[in-house]
Amino acid sequence: MTNIMKSMITALAIFGLALPAAAQEQPISLVGDVMLEKVETNETGESKTTLVEPGVIVPGDRLIFGTDYANSGSEAVENFVVTNPLPKPVRLASDADPELTVSVDGGKNWGTLGALTVTSEAGEARAAAHADVTHVRWTLAVVKPGEKGRVEYPAIIR
Repeated sequence: MTNIMKSMITALAIFGLALPAAAQEQPISLVGDVMLEKVETNETGESKTTLVEPGVIVPGDRLIFGTDYANSGSEAVENFVVTNPLPKPVRLASDADPELTVSVDGGKNWGTLGALTVTSEAGEARAAAHADVTHVRWTLAVVKPGEKGRVEYPAIIR
């Protein structure tokens, strides 16, 4: 594996972690990971998809960025926000949940992708595209004591 690929995987792993500021004062723990989606076809032509640790990754590869959360406190936490920046080497996959809350401006404004616009270099507004997404966000209405869960999004190597 080349040093560039090692650096890219390290960057993906680091930037794939969700560490929202609100989490610092809450009894919620967050653990992020990145998995490579691998599709294998057997001798009968059936395809099987598995998630594996990323080794060598190339443009077009599909990754799943995930964040596991757990409430170790004795009280429920309401409206807990998990925000993940997308690493620059990836774009949000086109089959990502259309109801996913995203930002296309570095986290300043939020909404579903279909509701957001970006300004072109020529100064014209256009509909935001998957490649424009800079962050994804989930708001967990209530995380009860002892509750665990996972949020994730698919991305494609640019």
